[in-house]
Amino acid sequence: MASLGIHRLITPSIRSTPRLLVHNSSLLPKNAGRSLSQALRYSTEATSPSPPPTTQVKAEPVLPDVKAIDGSTDWSRSYSGLSTKPFSAEISAVLQAPIDEMDVEMKPDGLIYLPEIKYRRILNKAFGPGGWGLAPRTETNVGPKIVSREYALVCLGRLVAIARGEQEYFDPSGVATATEACKSNALMRCCKDLGIASELWDPRFIREFKAKYCVEVFVEHIPTKKKKKLWRRKDQGKFGYPYQE
Repeated sequence: MASLGIHRLITPSIRSTPRLLVHNSSLLPKNAGRSLSQALRYSTEATSPSPPPTTQVKAEPVLPDVKAIDGSTDWSRSYSGLSTKPFSAEISAVLQAPIDEMDVEMKPDGLIYLPEIKYRRILNKAFGPGGWGLAPRTETNVGPKIVSREYALVCLGRLVAIARGEQEYFDPSGVATATEACKSNALMRCCKDLGIASELWDPRFIREFKAKYCVEVFVEHIPTKKKKKLWRRKDQGKFGYPYQE
């Protein structure tokens, strides 16, 4: 029993010795702490994973200038010049000038619009004849009742806007005319990005214009004797055949 008690007294002291040597710095040599910290640092550096090697990736242009075989710009794919710099103050003044309210037309369903030829005149005034053009971006899509095609508006050698034009047709013989109207529709949509006739998409302007210049009237469709409401400009005159106002 005495030897067992002595063994119990000796064993804790032996087990606590390493803990005492580690935590009691007064028992360590003066340079022991520095050596221990260096050893821990080297051990950490040796076991920590090294960062993966970095590779230099050449940044591709976001809006590339695609060239055709002859070296000219392929406007069916290129975005050359898009948003590179604003047009001059003189050109911007022409493009963003308020529209003449006498040029605005009214459709019978109540939609107001600017005739396509007015857009062309504004572009000619701003950039000069030959200073702008419409470049097709896709082939003409001819559906059962509608024709559509995507066009790019290019001004002074710079891409300005892209839009898809569309036009309905009711007879196969009218596809050619619908194709030309599709191009005019794309031009009108592209001109929105230049600020041309932007009032036509302003709800307040539309309400005020219709109240000042337009009127909604009852008409009778003469062949069917059906009556309905249609819109027209006040200075347009009454509806003619097949309607009777």
